[in-house]
Parts: sequence; structure tokens; C-alpha cells
Amino acid sequence: MTQLESRKAPYTDLRGWLNHLAATDRLAVIKPGAALEHEVAAIAKRLDGRQAAYFPAPGGHAVPVVSGFMSRRAWIAEAMGVAESELLAAFRDAAVAPVPSTEVPQADAPCQQVVHRDPDVRAILPIPTHSEHDNGPYITAGMVIARNPVTGVQNVSINRIQVHAGDRMAILMLPRHLLAFYKEAEKRGEDLPVAVVIGADPLTLLASQAITPIDSDELEVAGALHGSPLRVARCLTNGVCVPADAEIVIEGRILHGERVAEGPFGEFPKYYSAREQREVIAVDAITHRRSPIFHTIVPAEMEHLLLGSIPREATLLAHLQRSFPNVLDVHLSIGGVGRYHLYVKLRKTHEGQPKNVILCAFGAHYDIKQVIVVDDDVEVHDAQQVEWAVATRFQADRDLVVISGAQGSALDPSTTLGGAQSGEVAPAHEQGISAKMGLDATRPVTYHEHTFTKVRVPGEDRVDLGAWIDAGRQVDFTAVEGS
Repeated sequence: MTQLESRKAPYTDLRGWLNHLAATDRLAVIKPGAALEHEVAAIAKRLDGRQAAYFPAPGGHAVPVVSGFMSRRAWIAEAMGVAESELLAAFRDAAVAPVPSTEVPQADAPCQQVVHRDPDVRAILPIPTHSEHDNGPYITAGMVIARNPVTGVQNVSINRIQVHAGDRMAILMLPRHLLAFYKEAEKRGEDLPVAVVIGADPLTLLASQAITPIDSDELEVAGALHGSPLRVARCLTNGVCVPADAEIVIEGRILHGERVAEGPFGEFPKYYSAREQREVIAVDAITHRRSPIFHTIVPAEMEHLLLGSIPREATLLAHLQRSFPNVLDVHLSIGGVGRYHLYVKLRKTHEGQPKNVILCAFGAHYDIKQVIVVDDDVEVHDAQQVEWAVATRFQADRDLVVISGAQGSALDPSTTLGGAQSGEVAPAHEQGISAKMGLDATRPVTYHEHTFTKVRVPGEDRVDLGAWIDAGRQVDFTAVEGS
């Protein structure tokens, strides 16, 4: 029996999780009056990683906004019901053993308690404008759900969506499953039916970022994380199934053959992506709970970075361990925006093995730009320890791996330097061309005496400071003993 089979996650709906954060002083209720343009994002950013921010009446809007409720690794583990050290293993177990969803009728689906047909998105929902040069209001925490036109299997992803008009929105689709579905529909001369889900529980949001084969429904990964089948409801205007307990659902179609200008937008690398022609979502209906809550993610802050990094870490760990069982842990550093820089802990058994691990990691996900492999005495979740390993165990002329001209992230501005200088946007198939760098920061398998033995003090990790510190005693250092 896996860890997930033996327990049920304690927080499987958004409102229960927010109540828990509020009860533990991790949710700040903001006074009315915060403007949807920049001010909501500014306040949430200042609280990032310390408290979630709840805006009861942002910009005078009747629908409240929440942000930052998944901005610590420890919080995400807590929502899952596991220790932080068990987070990746629990997510990996869920990804490899998904649980089919259970469909419920509209009468039993809170997300369909209120129905708006022919809706105006801007009037119904409080959509913030986040960064200084963003080209208008954006939905940043919307899970986009669509069906494969060939097989009918669903895919879930989080995509940025610019709201252009009451019934038109522009969407960025990177070269992943949703874009493949859309291209197949467009080839057939058809629109792609979609649902944009806002205000899902923390584990369903996390599951949406699982790196899975194209015909794997991430909602089933959410069921595994919950420890029971996820309740889903069928949309009213198309056949897409959505989490029944979500706050808000926008139903619509990505139109074939239609494009509109989208961007610039401040993305996770903490830079703006260019204004380009993007695909268009036509809105057919909006459904929501009574008194719904709108979730927004402040781009490039901890909630954004962790939602992307933790599922990737779990997938990368499983991928590496299939070829290298002596890979013990991985970490996508926040300094590397939770995507680009990977640290790998390895119990090295052969010289040259770290370079093989580096190459395997580059093949696992095209976003990865730098890999550092360290020994099992280095904590990969501590950037200072990783830097120490590079400083003392790495030599560039023998331990450096460089690969030129590989596919990287199109959102990394350094991959499009030429276009940035000329003002021209490269065609999609030429975007994101990147060099990859790997660093073998491991010690030799064998070495003389204690040359590479890490200094430690016996008992340092076990000493009970509370038992030794005399908290009530004060010393007067100005007094002269014996006077």
C-alpha cells in the first residue's frame, strides 16, 4: 500500500484550506478599496510567502479575490497531509497511480449553482492587472481543460489569459498538450471546446502541473492526491468535465483560424514576454458558486514558482531514478525561477556518472538550462550548500558540460537576444534556442584520507539547545569578578 492509499488529504476544497490558513494566522484580510489595477498584486506580493491575501471587495467589485495560498513548500505538504520531506514522493505516487473522477449532476455541483449565459467576463469577475507593463487585465490562475479531439481524453494546464472584451480572451499556449489538441482541431476546421476553472482546491491546482503523457487527465492525478475520486461536472455548453467544487468556470471555445494581439505580460522569469498574435477564446457561459471567490496568482512570485517547480521535481526525480537508482533527491531552485536550474543529489558509484545524469536531466524537460550534480552529503534544497560544493568540488576544465543550440524555454529572454535587439519576433519554431550547462560538483569516488570529507561536529544535529540554554539567567559583563 502506498502512502497515498493509506491516507486521505485533509484539505480537498479551497474554502476549507482558506479557513485553515485564517485559523493559523496565515491569511490577511485586506481592507476594502484596493484597486484591481496593480494594487491587489502589490499587496499580495508584499505578503508573499508569509500570508495569503484576501480582498473582500477589490476595486468595489462584489466578488472577492484571494492570492498566495500556496506560497510555501511546507503549506503545500500540509494541504497534502504529508511531511515536507515526503512531498515529492507523494506527488510521484499520485502521478503514477491516478484515480478516475466521479461525474455528478449539475444539481450536486457547487460550481454550477449560478449560470450566466451570454456573459460579460469583465463585469462578472474581478480580473486584476498585475505588473507595470502588462497589456491589461489577466486571468493568471485559470486551469484550462480541453479534450483531445482524437481520443477524447482531457488535459489540464494553467495558461495566462488576457481579457480583451466581455466575450473574447487571448490565450498563450506553449508547445505542450493543449496546443497539440488545438492544432488537431484547427486542422479539422473546428473550434476547440474548453473550460477555464478558477478557484480550485490547492491539490487540484498542483495536479494540473503534472508532467504526464498526452492522454493522461490531470484531474485523475488530483483524485490520487485527494485519496478519493475527484467530483467533476460536465459543462453546460460543451462536453468538458470540470472540478465540481471549484469556485468559477468559464465555458468557451478556442476559435480556429483567429488570432489577436496579446502581451506584453510579466512572466515567471521576471521579465516581460513580447506582444504577439495569439489564439482567441470565445466565451459561451460562466457558472460559479453562490458568492464565489476569484483566485489570482501574482506572476513570478512564490505561488507561481512553486506550482510549477514541485510537480516538475517529482517527475524529474522519477525519470532520473529509472536510469540511476542512486539519485536521491532533486530541486529546481527558486533563483532559477523554479524551472531552469536543477540540483541533483547523487550517491556516486562511478566516475563519469554525474555527466550521464546531467545529460539525462536535459532530456527530461526542455526548460532545464543548468544542472548541478552534488554528493549525498549536500542538501539540494539549500542553495548555500550547493554553492559550497561547486566552490570546492568543481573544476571547469574537467567537470563542465556545455551543449549548444538545444531547445529551451521561449520565455527565457536570453534565448531571443537577436530578436530583442532588432525588435523582430522569431517564428515559433526558432524561439527558445538555448545553450545547456552541466556542472559535476561531486568528489572522487575514492580519495586520500579526509581530503573530501565534510567537516562536522559530532552531535551537532542532535543537541537539544532548550536543555542547555539558561533562558532566565543574565550576566553583567561590566562587573569585575571578586571586587
